[in-house]
Amino acid sequence: MDVSDELLGTFVPIVVYWLYSGIYSILGGLHNYRLHSKKEEDEKNLVSKADVVKGVVLQQAVQAIVATILFAVTGNDGEVAINQESLLVLARQFIIAMVVLDTWQYFMHRYMHQNKFLYRHIHSQHHRLVVPYAFGALYNHPLEGLILDTIGGALSFLASGMSPRASIFFFSFATIKTVDDHCGLWLPGNLFHIFFKNNSAYHDIHHQLYGSKYNFSQPFFVTWDRILGTYMPYELQPRADGGLEARPTKDCKDY
Repeated sequence: MDVSDELLGTFVPIVVYWLYSGIYSILGGLHNYRLHSKKEEDEKNLVSKADVVKGVVLQQAVQAIVATILFAVTGNDGEVAINQESLLVLARQFIIAMVVLDTWQYFMHRYMHQNKFLYRHIHSQHHRLVVPYAFGALYNHPLEGLILDTIGGALSFLASGMSPRASIFFFSFATIKTVDDHCGLWLPGNLFHIFFKNNSAYHDIHHQLYGSKYNFSQPFFVTWDRILGTYMPYELQPRADGGLEARPTKDCKDY
């Protein structure tokens, strides 16, 4: 069965999202590695999991439509196979895409916090998840999903010049990274925690009230937070009832 790279580029990241978040949902029972207790997840979150699923499905439907249009407009028929492109070219494309996506999301995300109207009517929907969990990673207001994720992804695709086949791998990786950042777990040996400072604990700080003015960076690096003074350092400490907690360090002021 011949399936085009464009079709795979549209739907593989969606499938990856639910598969990877499903794994984390199963691992959520590992209480010693949770950043919040199950009780906190049930009591602090302001939206039901059924509504979260509906919101994510809506955003993914919009993403699929935009991706279909984008592939059609760019006219890239996907004939250049990924194994025919040099690894150096692919690495450069991935780095460019990561930088573009990080830059776009940092400034759009930060502005949605600073603009009271946008926060109240749009971005606050994502922060109904005070205790993040994996399949809530893309739970946003539809307009925010369009601006931050869909348009940001389109810009990174266009700026990097990657092929539809390369985009399958890049956006699947970006999806896995985003889910991991919202998983609410700190698992030993997690490669994302080893190679990226932007991780589940870092993003969990942002979801707490004291961290709402910090740690805007997503999904890869913490560069813009460090450059512009919105980086909140933290340390992981054991909770009395089991598990771990990300707490700001004494070096961080005004929280």
